[in-house]
Amino acid sequence: MIHHISISAQNPQHVAQVLAEILNGQAFPFFPHPGSYMVFPLDEHGTGIEVYPLKTQLIPGEGDNQCMFAQADTSSGFTATHAAISVSSTQEKIEQIAKREGWRVLRCNRDSFFDVIELWLENKVMLELLTPEMATQYLAVTQPENLQKMFSNS
Repeated sequence: MIHHISISAQNPQHVAQVLAEILNGQAFPFFPHPGSYMVFPLDEHGTGIEVYPLKTQLIPGEGDNQCMFAQADTSSGFTATHAAISVSSTQEKIEQIAKREGWRVLRCNRDSFFDVIELWLENKVMLELLTPEMATQYLAVTQPENLQKMFSNS
């Protein structure tokens, strides 16, 4: 189980507030890194999304020191990092919020297995949002016996 992920955004506070709205949760300043925010849907799993300023990098610490924050010189904002997240919001609510923000949103079918809603935060970072019905499809596809069948045919 993934408990939290981190992404970067041009406007971390705004992205965190919009995500909190979609997730029916709350956004909080992330005190270890000023200018960053944490979004929690306040579920029983402790699910969270960290939203950092665009050029933030996590780099390994030296010796016994934990990871550190650094600033990159440049960033396109695009990344291969994304997450599929179950949400209690409806497709209509997600589309309405995305339209208000001017962000790309699109319902997609992933290889005839399950549907997701692609939400492009600031039109740069993709989240695959799964409404309750979509999450049911996803969970059916990803049962161990189904994954074995699917990947043994590859």
